[in-house]
Amino acid sequence: MTLAGVSAIAGACLIALGGMAAFGRARNRGLDIQIAGVCFLALAGLIVFWSGPAVGADFRSGIDPALGLDPLSGFYLVVLCVVAAPALLFARASLPESGRSAPLIALTAAFVLSMAALVAARDVSTFLVAWELMTLTPAAAMLVWRQDEDVRGAVIFYVGITHVAAVGVWVAMLTLSAEGVLGGEPLGPGGLRTLVLVSALVGFLTKAGIAPFHVWLPRAHPVAPSHISALMSGVMIMLGVYGLSRVLFLWVEDVPSWVGVSLVGLGSLSALVGVLYALVQRELKRLLAFSSIEHAGIVVLGIGAAVLLDAVGQPRWAAIAFAGALLQILNHAAFKGALFLGAGAIGEAAGTLRLDRMGGLLHRMPLTGGAFAIAAFAIAGLPLLNGFVSEWISLQALLRLPVGDSGWFSLVGALGAATLAATAGLAALCFIGVAGVSLLGRPRTSGASEAAEPGGAVAAAIAFLASLCLALALLAGVLVPRLSELGPGFWPGGPSPDLNLPDTGSLPTPALLLALALLAGLVAVVRGSRRAAPAPVWISGQPDEPQLAWTLAGFTKPLRLMADGVLRTRRESTTVSPAGIVESLRFRGDVPHLFDTHLFAPLLWFAARGSKLARRLQSGSLRAYLGYLMALLLFLLLILRLDLLS
Repeated sequence: MTLAGVSAIAGACLIALGGMAAFGRARNRGLDIQIAGVCFLALAGLIVFWSGPAVGADFRSGIDPALGLDPLSGFYLVVLCVVAAPALLFARASLPESGRSAPLIALTAAFVLSMAALVAARDVSTFLVAWELMTLTPAAAMLVWRQDEDVRGAVIFYVGITHVAAVGVWVAMLTLSAEGVLGGEPLGPGGLRTLVLVSALVGFLTKAGIAPFHVWLPRAHPVAPSHISALMSGVMIMLGVYGLSRVLFLWVEDVPSWVGVSLVGLGSLSALVGVLYALVQRELKRLLAFSSIEHAGIVVLGIGAAVLLDAVGQPRWAAIAFAGALLQILNHAAFKGALFLGAGAIGEAAGTLRLDRMGGLLHRMPLTGGAFAIAAFAIAGLPLLNGFVSEWISLQALLRLPVGDSGWFSLVGALGAATLAATAGLAALCFIGVAGVSLLGRPRTSGASEAAEPGGAVAAAIAFLASLCLALALLAGVLVPRLSELGPGFWPGGPSPDLNLPDTGSLPTPALLLALALLAGLVAVVRGSRRAAPAPVWISGQPDEPQLAWTLAGFTKPLRLMADGVLRTRRESTTVSPAGIVESLRFRGDVPHLFDTHLFAPLLWFAARGSKLARRLQSGSLRAYLGYLMALLLFLLLILRLDLLS
């Protein structure tokens, strides 16, 4: 057996052992064992991803359980471990000493193992079992963590939507298995191919949180423990893209262009919906959940571009577009993991996750706050960080679509490129505001003023992921050529310090970062020990109170007014003025989620009405049931008499 195979087996066994050890007296020992197991899994994934030879079983169409790793599986295993190791380290230092910690640690181990089993599954039974476990274990973790009514409602909504949509995954995978595709030739044109593609799009994109199937995500992520939120957002939703990629590029032959157009359209919608609703959120974890919808949309944009570029005979750019999508997945794991873990640390230290009740946290939590700021700038797509690199690759790929022969492709490419550019600008506005409101200025509440740096393990976990945001930007020229070999098309590019894409020039990130560091050092030397002198602020004679500082809503208000026709903000003001003298003015505003109110609320209403009707039919009366059978029998006899079946 190869080193990768031994490392993968050892890692899985250690994670399972760590989950069971959590029920003993040494709780932290169980987490330590899990961290060691994740490191072994990371080694196995990295070896298979980089060196190429697969280990374990090949894909097979039968239902005999089988596990194996190929380069694409190895990549996703690395993505999982990038988030899982710091998340477990964070949990080790942050979980309270209580009775709920042991089952939560065990569920974390089961969650990590289910995601690892999904990317290693080589038969339909293992894939579907891992898929269901990956859905149910975080739901159980949420219920263990909190038992209030809001959490129960969020879990029911999450499980309900993802399980209804999972019918698409089951239909697609079982059909492919029954046709002998998983272990044989790809599925060719025909009705079955259309059924598989439509089912896969619905099932896998719902798990990825793509609009309009995204409504479960902003409910579930904010109520989960921070380390579970990091795993759900950084890894789990992207495994929906993994399953879809297998269907499109391995198990289906000649993917029709309407699939690529649908992916670009849904990705564009998801990116805009995610970033617009993130801009109007006031609670940090809910904002990050909407941001995950945005970045899932950017990934799907890249996948759609790869499908279309392959269809118009541009194999180089099809491979580059797919590589950009995979790099975006890895980048998203790094900065979204850092942000969710940072949100957990900040919420614990400041006593709140409301952005307008924070402020000044960078001075009180310099290491955690600095790492949080780097991750915020990376997710905002600022140049020279990893988020910018992967979005730049996707933009370049989308701009290559207009050179095709079809006018439809030109329109789709222009739509996708414009959406990606707009999303990048809005994301920069959103996360620069988040970093400024929460980290800079003065504390707005006593909790923020008393915040302190968390333990070393928590800060180290967040700092590791933040430093990875910088490292991935530096390594993009090495990673992208290898990633381009995992999907459609072919690009003969080789690794280099700079990112050199055909006909675009290069992106010399290492040289630019070095120049920026030298410039910053020169400014520091010239500045010396001089500091700006503080001066009083003139605010029209009012007391200088922290509550008067800019809020995130004030920061984004010009954009909100422009987008009010889409967001439909609800505003309510109350004036208290006895005897004609205004004593107080209260203002309340919120932004309803239009997909909830206009799409899912009617569906839920019809489902509730149908349930009431079904309950009436289930009367428990034997005579009623005999009547139903008699009516059915008469109906079937009528069909036969009229010869309708022929």
